[in-house]
Amino acid sequence: MRILVTGGAGFIGSEFARQTLQRHASDELVVLDKLTYAGNLENLAAISGDPRFSFVRGDIGDAALVASAIEGCHAVVNFAAETHVDRSILAPDGFVRTDVLGTWTLAEAARAAGIQRFVHISTDEVYGAVPFGASTEEDRLDPTSPYSASKAGGELLVLAAYKTYGLPVLVVRGANAYGPYQYPEKLIPVHITNAIDDEPLPVYGDGQQRRQWTHVSDFASGVDMVLRAGSLGSVYNIGNPEPEEALPVNLDLSRRVLDLLGKPASLLQFVVERPAHDRRYRVDPARLLALGWKPQWQFWDGLAATVEWYVSNEAWWRKIKRGEHHQAYYAQNYADRASLVASSPPEAPAP
Repeated sequence: MRILVTGGAGFIGSEFARQTLQRHASDELVVLDKLTYAGNLENLAAISGDPRFSFVRGDIGDAALVASAIEGCHAVVNFAAETHVDRSILAPDGFVRTDVLGTWTLAEAARAAGIQRFVHISTDEVYGAVPFGASTEEDRLDPTSPYSASKAGGELLVLAAYKTYGLPVLVVRGANAYGPYQYPEKLIPVHITNAIDDEPLPVYGDGQQRRQWTHVSDFASGVDMVLRAGSLGSVYNIGNPEPEEALPVNLDLSRRVLDLLGKPASLLQFVVERPAHDRRYRVDPARLLALGWKPQWQFWDGLAATVEWYVSNEAWWRKIKRGEHHQAYYAQNYADRASLVASSPPEAPAP
């Protein structure tokens, strides 16, 4: 296949691009990326010299550019999105423009080009908080942030295009990804890099939020499975199926990061909770497992490997953290959370 990968210079998109050219010798890739703060051509350095790879800089909301980039492609995998909940709370307009309007522009271009498969990457956050059990693909959507609402809007539009126009759509709702090349403002990389520099690790509220972490390489292989074997018009959850006790609350995760780096627990800084912060997410990936997907990473092993990657690749993340975009965001996001939570949770060893 010749595949248009939008957002392919980002965290998960670049992993998918690298995996695709490694696994599928006859495939060709066109990566389209706007190169906003989270897009980084260094993420694609390993494949930049491959003759099967080409790069186009641009916005999925630019109809003429998208029509040109998609020409000759058989499939589209849409990773392009604004993705950080905290940023969506601070500035929601860009999320609507990219995640909703941009997604529709891309879908219209795919329909005009006669694309054979259109994989849209959504998020488990469209389900809203999941106090117990796991979300299945038939559950109702209940987004709670501008980010998750914009992602829900985008996926509903492409699913409507499948029903109305026959656009060959597949939707992926992915759990939290982690691993190498993640922009260092998300929870795991910001805590790793802050700990390396002996800076405070901001912990929202009581730190008891629970997430279903999936290694980025497993996430990308799941997307590849959906692209090649999924049923058109279907939704697929991607999430590590480890048992509940293997999925840490955020505070335990942060303590493990400190332990792996030999840093003191005094670096934990409890800050004012994020608005509408969902306490727990979990998805049931049974539909994807039935296609043959099998994740390779258990979380605690993957976290240790991720810590080691950031230790060994300081040049990559230090350049980002010194940049204007990161510093401006960090100052704005944490300015109103500077005071510590009055009563911190008791100290306890990481699992």
